[in-house]
Amino acid sequence: MAQKPSIPKGTRDFTPEQTARRNYIFDTIKDVFRSFGYSQIETPAMENLSTLLGKYGEEGDKLLFRIQNSGEKAAEAPEKGLRYDLTVPFARFVVQHQGELSFPFKRFQIQPVWRADRPQKGRYREFYQCDVDAIGSRSQLLELELVQMVEEVFRRLDVQVVLKINNRKVLAGLAEACGFPERIVDITVAIDKLDKIGLDAVREELLGKGLTAEALAVLEPVLKLEGSFAEKLAAMRKVLAGSPVGLQGLDELEELFGYIAAAGVSLPVEMDLSLARGLNYYTGAIFEVKALDWQIGSISGGGRYDNLTGIFGLPDVSGVGISFGADRIYDVLEGLDKFPAGLSSGSRLLFANMDAAAAAYVLPIASSLRGAGVAVELYPESGKLKKQFEYADRKGIPFISICGSSEAEARQVNIKNLASGEQKSFAAGDLKAILEFLG
Repeated sequence: MAQKPSIPKGTRDFTPEQTARRNYIFDTIKDVFRSFGYSQIETPAMENLSTLLGKYGEEGDKLLFRIQNSGEKAAEAPEKGLRYDLTVPFARFVVQHQGELSFPFKRFQIQPVWRADRPQKGRYREFYQCDVDAIGSRSQLLELELVQMVEEVFRRLDVQVVLKINNRKVLAGLAEACGFPERIVDITVAIDKLDKIGLDAVREELLGKGLTAEALAVLEPVLKLEGSFAEKLAAMRKVLAGSPVGLQGLDELEELFGYIAAAGVSLPVEMDLSLARGLNYYTGAIFEVKALDWQIGSISGGGRYDNLTGIFGLPDVSGVGISFGADRIYDVLEGLDKFPAGLSSGSRLLFANMDAAAAAYVLPIASSLRGAGVAVELYPESGKLKKQFEYADRKGIPFISICGSSEAEARQVNIKNLASGEQKSFAAGDLKAILEFLG
């Protein structure tokens, strides 16, 4: 019995149409990144396990895909794992290549990552991230650039989003105000689940971690706080009055929101005090982007980190970055029918194959058109025209050319617009006229 083909859960194949749509997302994001002066790098799919462990918190460590050593003596080879994100490998890259880089170093990276997570809608075990980071400066003008990139990416993709901003120093101050500064990780991990599990479940989780009812009485009003940025800021200055680190976080938020206003950012931006971002390496501003018109988790997120390169021997180098979740962005664009028409077609023109002589006649014409930047196909087999028209229709090829012996003798090219039905004849050497007709 033949084996039934399958792929692992949480992974996907991509058809030509899906790949074209994904490339539309990647190309849009790359163009925006480059417009702010960021350069592209790539890192290996696998890293030494020691590079990855301990960077994502206890829950993140559980989701690392470990790789069995092969082709090396097990006793001599370090354990390896598939990368969980692009930020930790980026920090390793910066330390390893620091002598070759100019700081602040501004890079972007678009590659797959892997997580041993339970597959569900919008959550995969293998997925692409589109990361952009700047490292080597503490200036919040870099945070502003990330905000502006979020605005421009989703403007080009025609998706309405909201950007939520918080600061990990504010959360650290909140842990102090609650009387449990040592529980900052437990508090942020629990708060990060607020949208998914609700306030009651977050309360139960925190009580289970040892927080008291009195601590929750301080925390809960903050999570429910509403109003303008100025109103939230004033309220939080009272809550965090006894916490220098918390007040520093509020000062940073005030500075960043000042930059956002000065830059004329029109994107909806909110101070969200329930935003925690579960990754342990964030130390300052944190970001999360959500689509307004489509129900799905965050489609972009990131933040400021001060200590990541220090783990690899390069201390006191601050960085900030944000990741665009290409797979979720794809789901939003598909759900909202926002992909431009015609992305799936690789070819603009199909030359029908009438017979061997006609094929020989159109081959140099096809080559000339390709040289002029037009994607052109010659149907590989001579046969019924109906079959060739169906091929063009299935592939979304908008033009077809049918050239037989009479066209070859007259040195003519007939081209038909399959959408409008318009048909014209051109001199074989009149590339300019042919290109104008093909649009």
